[in-house]
Amino acid sequence: MKDYLIKGGTIVNEGKTFVGDILLRNGIIEKISANITVPYEVEEINALGKYVIPGCIDDQVHFREPGLTHKGTIYSESRAAVAGGITSYMEMPNTVPNALTQDLLADKYTIASQSSLANYSFFMGASNENLEEVLKTDAKNVCGVKVFMGSSTGNMLVDNEKTLADLFSKVPLLIATHCEDEATIRANLAAFELRYGKEIPIEAHPQIRSVDACYLSSSLAVRLAKKYGSRLHVLHISSAKETSLFDNSIPLEKKLITAEACIHHLWFSDEDYATKGNWIKWNPAIKSATDRDEIWKAVLDNRIDVIASDHAPHTISEKTNKYASAPSGGPLVEHALLAMLEKTIEGKITIERVVEKMAHAPATLFRINNRGFLREGYAADVVIVDPNTKKTVSNETVLYQCSWSPFDGHIFSHSISQTFINGNLVFNQGQIIDVCPGKRLTFNN
Repeated sequence: MKDYLIKGGTIVNEGKTFVGDILLRNGIIEKISANITVPYEVEEINALGKYVIPGCIDDQVHFREPGLTHKGTIYSESRAAVAGGITSYMEMPNTVPNALTQDLLADKYTIASQSSLANYSFFMGASNENLEEVLKTDAKNVCGVKVFMGSSTGNMLVDNEKTLADLFSKVPLLIATHCEDEATIRANLAAFELRYGKEIPIEAHPQIRSVDACYLSSSLAVRLAKKYGSRLHVLHISSAKETSLFDNSIPLEKKLITAEACIHHLWFSDEDYATKGNWIKWNPAIKSATDRDEIWKAVLDNRIDVIASDHAPHTISEKTNKYASAPSGGPLVEHALLAMLEKTIEGKITIERVVEKMAHAPATLFRINNRGFLREGYAADVVIVDPNTKKTVSNETVLYQCSWSPFDGHIFSHSISQTFINGNLVFNQGQIIDVCPGKRLTFNN
């Protein structure tokens, strides 16, 4: 392993911005100072005029392995992640087979240990029948339990009231929820099918997967968490109405109920369906510009705690089906950080808050050991961002296995210059260095 000295970068960390050096040695951040010199051989990286930030931690991705590897693999999607400045990820259990037993969960960790460029954790999946398996999950080595309170791949819809009560009352781990009320969605879909048959327009998506569907489910999750004192994390908030469910009166490290916003809900609105079509079909649906604006407000006033990607690749042939047959989700890990940095140019958010929401807050919320901050003694997960070199997104050059991006043709104002994982240089000036230094995340639970 090489040691690296990052010289003269603009360090953005814990709300402060200053010019300095960072020494990466033996996989950790050994020193942060205004001017570092060392008596031994290191490789110097000139970061003058560039930002140096902690690697981003994405708390919601779908890397599709095992079982759906025609869409993506842990290897392919982790390559895209590190190219985008994401150094750690937490992956969802709706692969095939669903990660509903400890053995199936362990299989995913084995795959990642052999192929992941980024650090990793995998959620244990919950169903209506597997509470006993869920309760075996080790809170020090697994990020949490995922509950789909809305339908997903395979046997993962949890809609049994007793099961939900058991999960919220008995599971000591963080419970992450996908919240959409299934009965509301089915009724809305039936109404649109009666009107349009098989020709439902994409513009109907936010009416089918409506604000009420989201709020009914999210509010139920919050009520259960308050009743049982659970650690609840509500994923991908998509409506203004839901933001009222969350509190910003206490610090994040003391919160039991937290929330996440995703890139697509902060970037797009229902006005974009006319040009983007199924390429921006996600569940929960992208809704109105007013919903988007209120999600931004909740991010900035800390009712919503983290920003993530919900990276969920599908093939081009799948996404070009008619609305009803086209799957929901899209690839975002390669461009999530760049998308938020673009908003700093627009004055929507500061770079310090981007780092907080994409690195510090996920580490604090999930109680991740020794990551998410630029601190001496912490793992050397470091990203260098060039604010003076633009990045043009093209379906021909993206690293996603699915070979498309909802940002195709967009020119971002920033680019990722280097990414270090555990002190290893894995991305350098547009080139992936194909080592697999990712490590399993551990948690202070």
